[in-house]
Amino acid sequence: MDEVNFCRDPADVRAIPGATERLARLRKHGWAIVVVTNQSGIGRGIISQAEYAAVHAELLRQLNDQVDGAYFAPDVPPDVSPRRKPGIGMIEEAVRDLDLDLSRSYFIGDKAIDIECGHNAGLPALLVRTGYGANLATTGAEGEFPTVTEALDWILAREESLVESS
Repeated sequence: MDEVNFCRDPADVRAIPGATERLARLRKHGWAIVVVTNQSGIGRGIISQAEYAAVHAELLRQLNDQVDGAYFAPDVPPDVSPRRKPGIGMIEEAVRDLDLDLSRSYFIGDKAIDIECGHNAGLPALLVRTGYGANLATTGAEGEFPTVTEALDWILAREESLVESS
């Protein structure tokens, strides 16, 4: 979604145009779509869990429920659990809950901490240059894309070429 600092109002949620269709195509190929997000605003008392839940519900609505699992870490640095990115606790929960195959997975994010989290989990990490990613220097990502739609197109092209070659 478009970046909104400590988003607490569902009216401020804007899914990235084109993401819904691409997520649906990935799911049609058998992929699971998972969201993992640090939400220190909850731990800081800036937003409530109810506000976060309402924002999340609106994002799911805009994405036509093309998300199979969502995990959030309300930890406030420096007191963080292994769940908070760049830790991989939320990824481990998703693997357990959804029976995911990490060898066929990618991690997409707009922060250096997202790329680090993906790498910590052994995943190819893709940087999107929206939100916080717009001004990042090199992060070591396996790919950099203007928006999540281009990152999803790249994954889809790889997946569809694998299907055609089998």
